[in-house]
Amino acid sequence: MEIRQFENSDWPQVWPIVREIVRAAETFAYDPAMSEEEARDIWIERSPGQTVVAIDGHRILGSAKMGPNRPGPGAHIATASFMVAGDARGRGISAALCRFALDWAKEHGFAGMQFNAVADSNRAAIEIYQRLGFRIVGTVPGAFAHPTLGRVGLHIMYCEL
Repeated sequence: MEIRQFENSDWPQVWPIVREIVRAAETFAYDPAMSEEEARDIWIERSPGQTVVAIDGHRILGSAKMGPNRPGPGAHIATASFMVAGDARGRGISAALCRFALDWAKEHGFAGMQFNAVADSNRAAIEIYQRLGFRIVGTVPGAFAHPTLGRVGLHIMYCEL
């Protein structure tokens, strides 16, 4: 597997991954009815951030986006998001993408990385993030409406760089 910068020609493979995850409404606080155009606008980061893909041969297995968490006085803290194709999960792709994002943030002089909304029901992601140095710094109770579990907490997670 290789991680490289997103190219416009990658979108036809990235979109089905994003669509599947967003429509499932189990992990991302994005509108499940969002259009392809809206998804592309949200997922493809503009400078100083970037979007990358994890590939195996010619197949895109996952994608990540990273950049400043907030503008201005908050721009020294990075953020990132990760999506992996359903049939490629459990192979270490999310962890590899997260390590890539952390390295990117360090190389670009960020002081830390913050995840703003990690659903408490997304145990696999939480375990990966904690293994890579993130800690839960706060939880908003019931802030995520999971389609089968009902309202679950949304964690704010942070890793100092």
